[in-house]
Amino acid sequence: MLDYQELFEKIPDGITLHDAEDASVIDANEQFCEMLDYTRSELLELGFEDFILNEPPYTIERAEEYIQKAATDGPQTFEWRDETKAGDPIPVEVHLRQTNLDDRQCILAVVRNITDRKERERELKRKNERLEEFASVVSHDLRNPLNVAQGRLDLVREECDSDHLAAITRAHERMETLIEDLLTLAREGDTTLKLEEVTLADVIARCWQNVETAEATLHIDTTHTIQADHARLQQLLENLIRNAIEHGGADVTVRVSDLVDGFFFEDNGPGIPEETRERIFEAGYSTLNEGTGYGLQIANEIAVVYGWNITVSDADDGGARFEITGVTLNE
Repeated sequence: MLDYQELFEKIPDGITLHDAEDASVIDANEQFCEMLDYTRSELLELGFEDFILNEPPYTIERAEEYIQKAATDGPQTFEWRDETKAGDPIPVEVHLRQTNLDDRQCILAVVRNITDRKERERELKRKNERLEEFASVVSHDLRNPLNVAQGRLDLVREECDSDHLAAITRAHERMETLIEDLLTLAREGDTTLKLEEVTLADVIARCWQNVETAEATLHIDTTHTIQADHARLQQLLENLIRNAIEHGGADVTVRVSDLVDGFFFEDNGPGIPEETRERIFEAGYSTLNEGTGYGLQIANEIAVVYGWNITVSDADDGGARFEITGVTLNE
């Protein structure tokens, strides 16, 4: 038995050993044999070209190029398509490196079956396509009739005055808010983050200016500089601010301060009953008749994208306290 054989069989991935000059198969572990449904003796009688797909871009010529580069330029990592004994293609990730065995130059190939990964990628792509289609429908099919209704309302105001017009205006504003929230949720299908150094206090102050805060008061007690996507962080904070204003009233006091691995956001409003805390991040859940129920869900979804945790508890003065932890801080 070859000295490396025990190592071969302990590694969960498939492994093949090739001659560096002609790429012939010197050895293969049991995992690789099972992956392609060959016996070891069958594989050793084959050339490497017999178990690759050999369809563009996974051709014999390109495989030979990778093997040559592993011998001359160093380790190579790439995705590939092998072919089972039955002729079925199988997606794999291949790591090639040169090694010596009994003074013989060889190429060691570690081959991982990535079928499950590729299926997850396809499912994520399908999900994002559906979300993009949904966002397009929301943007076009809902905004257009809303714009018409708002235009007609302006014309009615020029012709008459009625207490009903204010109610119609509020209904339009709620529809606009709902559309914006739905679009934001749809965009959360894109988990790409553009991380940069962000001064938390500056972003909070800017968010406060962007939201209608009436007579509310803001106390900023944070000195943290964090790694964050500015746009996503702004969405998270603005939704927390709106939630405080909507539930705490026009004169609510909001305070933001530091935690060891993040920050907290609290108000002196009525707080959130313990029995409803598990539901506040659910889509559409709201304790207010005029609430859309999406604001806190959006905040939570953004935290999830970051890998942060957002929890709710009682503030010292009885209001709601949201703690955002797992944040990367800059020293």
